[in-house]
Amino acid sequence: MRRPVLRCSLVAFSALALLAGGIAPAEAKPGHHPPPGGGRVTEKVPVAYGYGGAVASVDPEATAAGLSALRSGGNAVDAAVATAAALGVTEPYSAGVGGGGYFVYYDARSRTVQTIDGRETAPAAMPRDAFIDPATGSKHEPYRFTPELVTSGVSVGVPGTAATWDRALDRWGRHSLGQNLRPAITIAERGFVVDPTFRQQTLDNRVRFEAFPATAALYLPNGDAPAVGSVFRNRDLAATYKTMARKGAGVLYRGPIADEIVAAVQNPPKSPTTTLPVPKGFMTKADLARYRTKDQAPTHVRYRDLDVYSMAPSSSGGTTVGEALNILDTQRLSSMSTGQALHYYLDASALAFADRNAYVGDPAYVDVPTRTLLSQRFANARACQIPADTRLVTPVAPGDLSARGCTTAVSAGQNEVGRSTTHLVTSDRWGNVVSYTLTIEQTGGSGMLVPGRGFLLNNELTDFSAVYAADDPNRIEGGKRPRSSMSPTIVLRDGRPFLAVGSPGGSTIITTVLQTLVNRIDLGMTLPEAVAAPRASLRNTDTVTAEPTFIDAYSSALKPYGYILKPSGDAFTSAAEIGAVAALEFKRDGMVQAVAEPTRRGGGSAGVLHPAR
Repeated sequence: MRRPVLRCSLVAFSALALLAGGIAPAEAKPGHHPPPGGGRVTEKVPVAYGYGGAVASVDPEATAAGLSALRSGGNAVDAAVATAAALGVTEPYSAGVGGGGYFVYYDARSRTVQTIDGRETAPAAMPRDAFIDPATGSKHEPYRFTPELVTSGVSVGVPGTAATWDRALDRWGRHSLGQNLRPAITIAERGFVVDPTFRQQTLDNRVRFEAFPATAALYLPNGDAPAVGSVFRNRDLAATYKTMARKGAGVLYRGPIADEIVAAVQNPPKSPTTTLPVPKGFMTKADLARYRTKDQAPTHVRYRDLDVYSMAPSSSGGTTVGEALNILDTQRLSSMSTGQALHYYLDASALAFADRNAYVGDPAYVDVPTRTLLSQRFANARACQIPADTRLVTPVAPGDLSARGCTTAVSAGQNEVGRSTTHLVTSDRWGNVVSYTLTIEQTGGSGMLVPGRGFLLNNELTDFSAVYAADDPNRIEGGKRPRSSMSPTIVLRDGRPFLAVGSPGGSTIITTVLQTLVNRIDLGMTLPEAVAAPRASLRNTDTVTAEPTFIDAYSSALKPYGYILKPSGDAFTSAAEIGAVAALEFKRDGMVQAVAEPTRRGGGSAGVLHPAR
């Protein structure tokens, strides 16, 4: 007798999520075609339906590049590399060959999910006190996070993006790296149209970019960010891509380009007029030459009879999203009120983050209890700590890995804030799927452009804990991969793809992916609604970081539980947004629905190879 009422309540909840948040449902256009002859693509289509393969990303030029790879006979891996390379042109402050990322792949032939860890690594000679400011003397205090640490050579990790492309294509691709780079080379040479997001991100980083003459010359011509509607070209990056196309991805790890990367890190090419200290880094040519990606098994949990796969450590995404899903699997969210369902989502996030912070790091350096963190037994011991009628008092302590019953949650330390990245998803006519998150960390990375090469270097090592502690799994160590929150995810239903999802957003990536899955699987939303719905993130802090639209929509429903909702937005961005999802859903009739953000980051772009009528 309750089911008809429940169905109505879920529809109402879905509408509330969109309308009370001030976000209109995205218009479902049938498809997305790049124009003939390599012309500029500016239309952003957030939802597309069709067959033969699909791409979703934050940028229409990048999505068109991926579709071009599919159209020329490439598979999902080729499309992912082509899309990522184009994002290095059009989204240079979030991605590029100066960074790293995580690649999750579903192989239709074997029906298996496999992953590549392309995370940046610390230089071998990086000392444990690398982030301690020598100017503080005997106090041994770390550099201020911003602007000193984020704008530095000491924060630059050995990049892994180019090596990831090379490894993915070698294992699963149909086209060469050179062929997949062609669309990005075209975009870099002819230019793309500047939108308000690109201009604002440039202005947000103005002081940092002005610290480096090469960066300022490219991104601040005549002392100002490129105007909205103008055409922005990056011929140096086009030349770098052409070199990679001829000689392979190894040119970034050996030879002149590698030498120039090392020179920039060890002696940052800063302006003599900048007031920023720009500390020097420790990277050497040997660090670049010895860099390798890692092939590894994904994380896996069962949730509502679905198989959820994501990235294992060094990323904390798979373990944290997986643990939170296991906690939520003890409850029937679909039968709850809006406020109660959100309450369990928030507290499950807090508990999983407490365990992430205590136990997860690079498994080559830390004994990470991945199996325990993803076990239902451990999740049950954590789930019973969530009170039914009030919130957890956060921050809470990590769970006892040997616990077999319910234990009382106690307070613990705070968690770090999040930052920027980008995400893309692709599929092909053979049924293969890619979910790929890549980054240069900060919006604008370290701020340092490799002179004459057209790409920014990452500041990924800021993901390490600033102060060394022997019991910290994320402590600084030479050669180590810093802990990440990237959570590229693929969900299978009966062994076949159902969803592919991921997002940028620093540590909010984890909660963004989790909330999107809960919205779609539990709360009756369509995938476009699940992506557009207002977001909130509780990362084991005393307050909930929430978009203003979420506060408007749900503050009343959450008030009885005692949560303190704090508006999102920080010193690094003018936008009060959490994440920027790109996702795919695979229908039982073979149709695929590609979904990008309708408004966040200026809106994303989705496309399919053969649009449905």
